[in-house]
Order: sequence, then C-alpha cells, then structure tokens
Amino acid sequence: MERTGKAGAKNKEPASLSKVGVVAFVGAAGTGKSQRASQVARQYGIDFVIDDGLLVSKGRIMAGKSAKSEKNLVRAIRRALFEEPRHQQEVVNFLVAHAPCRVLVIATSDSMMGKIVERLGLPQPEKVVDIAEVASREDISNALKERREKKQHVVPVSRTQIQRNFAGKLVDQLKDLFKKDRLDETRTVVKPPFSFDGHVTIDPEAIRDMIRRLIAPGGYVQQARELTVVPDGDGLNVNLVVDIRVGDSNALYVARLLQRRLYMGLSFFTGMEVKKVNITINEVVL
Repeated sequence: MERTGKAGAKNKEPASLSKVGVVAFVGAAGTGKSQRASQVARQYGIDFVIDDGLLVSKGRIMAGKSAKSEKNLVRAIRRALFEEPRHQQEVVNFLVAHAPCRVLVIATSDSMMGKIVERLGLPQPEKVVDIAEVASREDISNALKERREKKQHVVPVSRTQIQRNFAGKLVDQLKDLFKKDRLDETRTVVKPPFSFDGHVTIDPEAIRDMIRRLIAPGGYVQQARELTVVPDGDGLNVNLVVDIRVGDSNALYVARLLQRRLYMGLSFFTGMEVKKVNITINEVVL
C-alpha cells in the first residue's frame, strides 16, 4: 500500500519548482533501493532520480555530487542532505530549467526524505513508496546480507561516469534484474572507502565541547552555568543556562543568536538532527 506525503507540512517551494512532481522511495540502508529505483521510476513516469546527493537520468549525472565521493561519514551525510549551498543550488537550477518534470527522491527514512524535499524547495511527495512494496522479504534480507558481508553499494550511474564522482573502489557493472545475463548500463556496483551502515556514536563530551566553542564568539556569554545534551531518537535536544553580556544588544537578540548558532553549528558538524535548543538566561551583565 502506498503512503502519501506528510499532510500539512510547510514547504513554500518557488513557483518555478511547483511544476516538479515528486515521488519518494524509502527504505533502510542496504535494502536494495538503488537496485530497484529504475523499476519504480518506470512505474511512475520519472524523469530524474535524486540519490545520495546526485541528480541522475538514465545512468547519467545531470547535477550534484555523490555522497560516496566524500572520505568520511559526516561529510557524506551532509552531502546526501544537500546542506552545502552551491551543491543545493546546482540541483535546484537544473530542475527549474527542466520543469515540468517528475523526480524520484530516494531516502533511508521519511525524515531524510523530508529534509531533502525541504532543502531543495520541492513540493511535498504525491506518493511515498516503501521498499517492501517492490521487494520481497527474502530480497531485502539478501540485500542486507550482501551489504554486511561485501560492503558494496549500487550507484544509479553508468560505469563511464563513476570514476570522477566517487572515492573508493569500482567493483562491477550490475546485472539487469529482468534479463539474467545482460549488464545494466545505468547502475554500477562500488565499494566506498568507509561503511555507510550501522550507527555513528559521538561522545556527549565532544558535543558539549562543540557547544562551548560555538557560543564563544562575540563575547556575549559571561558564563555557561548548566549544559545538558539529551538524545531524542535519532536527534538531540540542547539545554543551556547562561549569564550574558548584552552591550548594545538586548537579551532576546543574544538568546536567539546563540540558539541559531547552536542549531546550525551542531547540525553541520555532527550530521545529526537538532530538534530543540533551549536557552535560559540566568543573569544579564550590563
């Protein structure tokens, strides 16, 4: 059964992107999404596929940069989520120039899909297709086993284009799913320089050190009295109690500035979702 996009989500897309139809394809890492993306694309009349930071069409890179071209996991996450402004704008400009069109957004979760859609200014997906709708339990189990054992990934790009857009080992061309001995020219098997699977653990003290550095510029913070970092699902909440100096500013301005710095800085440096940043002002030093 297909899921519709999140109802009531706020996303003011530019008028030039309002003619871009969006379908999302969601499934956990290693379940075989990239391998079956062409099947879903044909079913929904898709023109372009967004996968791991790339915008591709029929095995050709049209815009963007692959997350698998990055050499560490945090940078790869940021690349896949289009957090780098020039990367983001390159893909947006291409879609604006080619609208009306239809785009398939491949993501590991609804949360990731929502972030990609929001950052690119795309309309909310008209359909959200789960990997379980197009692959059997056995297929998914085999794909996960293959990922764990071989650490290989399928990239929806032809072999001729992969070398200049990928940091790692090119393994093989993928066999066509529907024609047993035929090579698929639009998908390539690669082995990244690091694993995209499992969990990344960041020591809470490292996050607290980041927070102390992020609030230091400007001299607004006289003293940080309490600092707690609370895990919240796949994200985190930050609670900070401070004494501040206001100078020519006011306390509300300083609090909002600190809140914005922490939200943007922690999101960028950790690759995690920062859900709440609570700033409590204990004392104002004039």
